[in-house]
Amino acid sequence: MKNILLPTDFSPNAWNATRYAIELYRKKPCTFYLLNTYTPAIVHSRFMAATASGGVMDDNVKALSENGLKETLEQIEAECKYDQHNFEIISSFSLLTEEIKELIETANIDLIVTGTKGASGFEEVFMGSNTVRIIKAVRKCPVLVIPEKYDYRKPLRIAFATDFKRNFSLDILKPLASLAKNLGAAIHIIHINESEVLDKYQQTNKDMLIDLLQPLEHQIHWMPYFSGKSDVMQYFLKEFDMDMLALVHYKHGFLEELIREPVVKRVAFHTQMPLLVLPE
Repeated sequence: MKNILLPTDFSPNAWNATRYAIELYRKKPCTFYLLNTYTPAIVHSRFMAATASGGVMDDNVKALSENGLKETLEQIEAECKYDQHNFEIISSFSLLTEEIKELIETANIDLIVTGTKGASGFEEVFMGSNTVRIIKAVRKCPVLVIPEKYDYRKPLRIAFATDFKRNFSLDILKPLASLAKNLGAAIHIIHINESEVLDKYQQTNKDMLIDLLQPLEHQIHWMPYFSGKSDVMQYFLKEFDMDMLALVHYKHGFLEELIREPVVKRVAFHTQMPLLVLPE
């Protein structure tokens, strides 16, 4: 039984992520936890006071949260409900990341699935602010990020980006390997050649990765470093028609480079496919 956490703010991109998660595990017994957190703006004010009007505001926001979750559950029942799936709804007066970290422990969450919030022009960003906060805060659970308008298709070609500068373990790769095995997907390892040859440490890590992935279909792609990493990655994903990108969230790693990039640079890596973030 898989336990999947689905944070939602009732937006179209949140619904798209919810539907993707349900379709991804349509043949597997799962419990999906639909989570909405609410923190009225008044709680962020240093002038906050326990007033009667504040209490009314809290009650109204709570009702909106609970009703939104019920409506989402009704939409699931009408459009994409499978017999082997169970659903729990959680409305919580809490900060989103704090509630997620608590649920990972108490509900034994295997995967978090969240949506991106797209924009246009110079406002376009790689991931929405809530998604970035979740990725930065959560270090014990994989996070699957679904683009706002991405239509579900079974991911049979999963790209896994690495520079071989960190060692691998079964624990790190387990979410990726489990997903690939369940879907019958192939893993395409991407290495961007920043130097002509791997050093001994990189070679050892590469061999370890191959050993750990041995039961699964996989291959390595050696990509020339013809531009920035974002550009090379985007080219590969499009040219080889990938269905999903996986990255390990190492401290000071490639993913953090992307998150820290200025907005204009992030536009170059506005991926149009799901991103699986693996905890270190």
